[in-house]
Amino acid sequence: MNTIREHIVDIKDDGSIQLALDHFGYIDGLVMTNAKFASRFGGPARKPDDRITKREMDLARSIQDVTTEIVLRIAKYIRKETGMKQLTMAGGVSLNCVANGVLQRSRIFDELWIQPAAGDAGGAIGAALAAYHQGLSKPRNITPGVDGMNGGYLGPEWHADDIRAYLEREQLVFETHEDEGEWAARLASLLASENVVGLFQGRMEVGPRALGHRSIVADARSPKMQSVMNLKIKQRESFRPFAPAVLASHAHEYFDLDAPSPYMLLVAPVREEKRVKDARAPAKGDDLLSEVNRVRSVVPAITHVDDSARVQTVEESTSPRFFALLSAFEKETGCPMLINTSFNVRGEPIVCTPEDAYACFMSTEMDYLSLGPFILARKAQPHWEDKARWMRRFAAD
Repeated sequence: MNTIREHIVDIKDDGSIQLALDHFGYIDGLVMTNAKFASRFGGPARKPDDRITKREMDLARSIQDVTTEIVLRIAKYIRKETGMKQLTMAGGVSLNCVANGVLQRSRIFDELWIQPAAGDAGGAIGAALAAYHQGLSKPRNITPGVDGMNGGYLGPEWHADDIRAYLEREQLVFETHEDEGEWAARLASLLASENVVGLFQGRMEVGPRALGHRSIVADARSPKMQSVMNLKIKQRESFRPFAPAVLASHAHEYFDLDAPSPYMLLVAPVREEKRVKDARAPAKGDDLLSEVNRVRSVVPAITHVDDSARVQTVEESTSPRFFALLSAFEKETGCPMLINTSFNVRGEPIVCTPEDAYACFMSTEMDYLSLGPFILARKAQPHWEDKARWMRRFAAD
């Protein structure tokens, strides 16, 4: 961290920064950092499939700490200059959930709201609102305490009749659960037996986080589930952490979190009483996988190496079906949360259509797929001999 502060970035009191641009290659090339940066930090950048060593871990942690310091300085300066008690954030750095969590707990502001599509793509929402309010002179209708983003569920939706027509056309095997309570209880039972389920329901989420409508879910209590989902489902490195979706009314029981986090944009510590004693003993060497796979809490599949988690709090008002599933799982197991990760594999976008969802489902080792009120068991489906045809179809689209 000291090397970064002394040689890479000069942080001003107000949070503004000056970078040592001679360490970067993005101005006159197609790379982020250059040879001088590599020399400064003990070697070239790690290649995507290389083993992660202590050097990369230390560098990543130090960069995160510096980023968090910058965010806090900016926040303190804004509060001092404006006297405002509420803060709204957007822009790519606003997706840094660790910094967001520290900012929330700092209480610099009484309330914090982060745009769920805080990256560049979210500019489309801002452009539409600017045209509506400024170009067309339409009023801004703001209701105190009500989130106008409606939980971020602003994308396309497929109704049950359309999904059924697709399933019957493709001659797929499915069971139907029109009653929401029956549907939720059936999935809760499957999840409690350590099955992995793909969820496709309602309007698609806006932004980079799957929030229960285009999600893959599993039991957060399972010690093996993190590596299973990474390797067999997401097809990515087994150390990658997963996030919990938790009933909002129970979030405080598991996490040091005193504010809603509907868009999975806040990292919070797992409460001390939910952790496993002595789980954070000093690591031996730089074996990242042994550290990640250590059981650290009563919900090990979502507890990161620093005893934290990127939390999504779920309310019935914004996502009634996902709320019903979490409630049914709590009734089944006593645990009010599930692993929630985006419905896709590495390198692919989140699924949008029923066809996308089925192709992803059959191309991985997911156990069950829920398309609206219809539940499909992977083992019951026709032999997946048409994978190449599906891939060509998606490429053509």
